[in-house]
Amino acid sequence: MSLRPFHLAAPISSIETSRAFYEDLLGCTVGRFTQQWVDLNFFGHQLSLHVKPEALDKNVANSVANSVDGKSVPVRHFGVVLTPEDWNALARVLTEAGTQFIIEPYTRFKGEIGEQSTMFFLDPDGNALEFKAFADDAQMFAR
Repeated sequence: MSLRPFHLAAPISSIETSRAFYEDLLGCTVGRFTQQWVDLNFFGHQLSLHVKPEALDKNVANSVANSVDGKSVPVRHFGVVLTPEDWNALARVLTEAGTQFIIEPYTRFKGEIGEQSTMFFLDPDGNALEFKAFADDAQMFAR
């Protein structure tokens, strides 16, 4: 089966605030939208953000987490695997923009199978995002 884009929907409180974050900071482009939802090109995938403030729990990223490498990883999160070059560029943009990271950009499993760089942060509505890059994509599922 060929790799196809995923589709993910998430709640937000404001189209304008979310568009500014995803477009201006992350570089996503906008597809269709109304006053209640917006479709974004999220690094080649379809992210649909729906205005539903009552569905938001801005504390869930910090309260529901597992310990990984001694860091508190939000259980509910989504993101994209980038190339190392794109990951480094995004980490620079986010750092220069003053992004408050849940987990600051770092590389785990250095020199081991599955070496990967990762970072976690929240969108304006508390949706946890993870961006990662593998030193070798062929090791993405290696044990």
